[in-house]
Amino acid sequence: MPIVSQKGKAMPESPIRKLVPFAEKAAKEGKHIYHLNIGQPDIKTPIEAMEAVKNHKLDVLAYSHSAGFESFRRKLAGYYAKHDITISSDDILITTGGSEALIFTMGSITDPGDEIIVPEPFYANYYSFSTQSTVTVVPVISKLETGFALPSIQEFEKLITPKTKAILICNPGNPTGYLYSKEEIQQLSRLAIKYDLFLISDEVYREFVYDDSEHYSILQEKDLDEHAIVVDSVSKRYSMCGARIGCMVSKNKSVMETAMKFAQARLSPPTFAQIASEAALEAPDSYYKETVAKYKSRRDTLVAGLRDIPGVKVASPKGAFYCIVELPIEDSDHFAQWLLDEFDVNKQTVMLAPASGFYSSPNEGKNQVRIAYVLNRRDLKTAINILRLGLEKYNSL
Repeated sequence: MPIVSQKGKAMPESPIRKLVPFAEKAAKEGKHIYHLNIGQPDIKTPIEAMEAVKNHKLDVLAYSHSAGFESFRRKLAGYYAKHDITISSDDILITTGGSEALIFTMGSITDPGDEIIVPEPFYANYYSFSTQSTVTVVPVISKLETGFALPSIQEFEKLITPKTKAILICNPGNPTGYLYSKEEIQQLSRLAIKYDLFLISDEVYREFVYDDSEHYSILQEKDLDEHAIVVDSVSKRYSMCGARIGCMVSKNKSVMETAMKFAQARLSPPTFAQIASEAALEAPDSYYKETVAKYKSRRDTLVAGLRDIPGVKVASPKGAFYCIVELPIEDSDHFAQWLLDEFDVNKQTVMLAPASGFYSSPNEGKNQVRIAYVLNRRDLKTAINILRLGLEKYNSL
């Protein structure tokens, strides 16, 4: 019989979604599940976005330009200007989610067998996208003990080979919540220039920074124009995950011309989603402030609760809405499945994302999970208590 490809076999399962069958089974058994496994915000999407779709005047749902609506790209350039990032609409390519932006980026700058250095733990789909693109991910490990700070530049230099094409970071980070400082970004920028590499920054959580910290983009580095590529998205910024609209941003004309060929091959990004995303840019500043305040409060509740559980270790994230948590267990995959399959507190349980799927290095993250603090504070407190009781029972078996 015909067989599937080696590339298909190599595609990793999502650590975020692979436990879904167990969650579905638990739900059918009448259990209420607190989802700490996935970054699906419960924040309302800006009313401006919803109203724009509701009140559209289209008679034909037609293709857009392959680069996306020009009006949308102009407004995005204005959005970036508010963040001290000077770009034009021609430096922006609208994509079907940040995922497609990263796939276009890898397709535009790498050939099969090329390498991209990525600090780990990293967003699990980076590994999936690199597999699709036949690119090798070369990990440089960051540690919970340092809050997942940027590894030393010397560690990066040790990994650079003739096949190295880029360094990829997520800032603020998924799954760690780490926010790279201006100094760390400048260190990476100098390294990219020194070795003639691309520096790719996934900045979809740009607004979500806490404790009076500030986000610093690679696009603010004046000498990095030919090296810098930013991946962005409306998914988390406006709680519009289902819109599947993102963008690729770079001043490197050759890169953007190449990416356009990929964009033309998929014809155009979705029209209604662009209408909603363009309108979301009209949301008042209060929308961001209220959203960030909610996540900061949730972060504080989660971190305090986790640190009260014996044997649990967690670094306080400075951005995004995730954290990596070390548990007093040996196998988080087994524990996460057990919570869904065999454990409940008054017919309630929690769903976690095992952290091993956020590493490409063997045996890393086996006793860690990623938690997304996208639930309200009351539900977070309940979920933390369920986790505490679950750990007690699991370790007594």
